[in-house]
Amino acid sequence: MKLLVQSIRDYAIFMLDPDGVVVSWNIGAQRIKGYTADEIIGTHFSAFYPPEDVAAGKPAMGLREAAAEGRWEEEAWRVRKDGTRFWASVIITPLYDDHGGLRGFGKVTRDLTERRSMSRALDERGVLLARLVQAQERERRRIASDAHDDTIQFMVAVGTRLRLLKESLPDEYAAAVDGLDDAVDDAVRRLRDLTFSLRPPGDGLVESLTGYLRQTMPGAGLTFELIHDLEGEPPAETVITVYRICQESLTNVRKHARAAGVVVELLSLHRGVHVRVRDDGVGITSKDGQVGHFGLVEMRERAEAAGGWWNITGEPGVGTTVEFWVPAVPRAPLDL
Repeated sequence: MKLLVQSIRDYAIFMLDPDGVVVSWNIGAQRIKGYTADEIIGTHFSAFYPPEDVAAGKPAMGLREAAAEGRWEEEAWRVRKDGTRFWASVIITPLYDDHGGLRGFGKVTRDLTERRSMSRALDERGVLLARLVQAQERERRRIASDAHDDTIQFMVAVGTRLRLLKESLPDEYAAAVDGLDDAVDDAVRRLRDLTFSLRPPGDGLVESLTGYLRQTMPGAGLTFELIHDLEGEPPAETVITVYRICQESLTNVRKHARAAGVVVELLSLHRGVHVRVRDDGVGITSKDGQVGHFGLVEMRERAEAAGGWWNITGEPGVGTTVEFWVPAVPRAPLDL
C-alpha cells in the first residue's frame, strides 16, 4: 500500500502530524508542489497556503474542522515552491490509533488549474465577463478619441488665441494672460496624459507594455526592462486584463516607490499568463498592503474576476513585487 501511494503522480498524498507538520511525501506531491521529500518533510503545511490565508488562520482552521467533522474539503488557491499558485482540490482526513488518539492527518491535493480555466472559458459568466471587459475597453478608446479630437484641440486653439491677445495688451495685463496661457498648457498636458492612459500605445500585449514603459518610465527617472516568454498572443480579454493591472502597478511605482528601476516579467504558465512587476524602491509597510490602498483593490478584483489571482509582497527598503496570474483560454461564444 505504501508503494502504491508513493507511486501516484496525479495526486499529492502526504501525512501531517497532529500539529500540521509534514511527515511523509509522495511523488505526486513533488510534481504538483515542487518540493522534494528532503526539502519539505519537517515543515509546517501552511507553506502551501497563500500569505493572506496564513494570516487569516486558514491552515489551523482546516485541521480543527477535519478533527471535529471527520473530514475537511475545499477548492482554493495553493502555492508551489516557486511561489506560483494553482487551483487545488484539497481533502484533509484525521487519522486515529487503535485507542482513538489522534495520530495526525492524511492530506490529498489535486491540481485543477487547467480544468478550472477551461470551465470558466466555457461558462456563461466567463463569456459575459469577456464581453464586459471588451466593452469597457471600447468605451475607454472612445473617450480618449473624443478628448484628443475635440477637447484638446479646442484648448490648444484657446492657448493660441491667448498668446495673440497678449501681443496687443499693455504690459500690466500681460502677466495675467501668461498665467492663463500656462494654465491652459497644463490642462492640455493633463488631458494628453489621460488619453494616453486610456488607450494602450500598441497592438498586442508585449508591444503595448513596451510602449507604455518607454513613454512613462524615463520621465520619472526610472530604468526599465521587459522580459517575456509567451507561447503566443493571449486572447484579447487576457491582454486587456494584464495590461491594465500592469498599468496600475507601474503607476504606483512612479508615484510611490521612489525606485531607480522596474522589471516586468511575462511568462506563459499553466494555460495562462504569469506576471511579475518588481521595483527596487522603498518597499511596502503593512499599511501600504491593506486592501484599497494605492489601487490594490482594483488590481486584485481584475485578476480574480478573470479567474486568476493577485498578490503583493515587499519589505521596507528592499522593493516591492506585484505578482499575478490570469488564464489565457479563449472564451467560447455565447448564443444570446
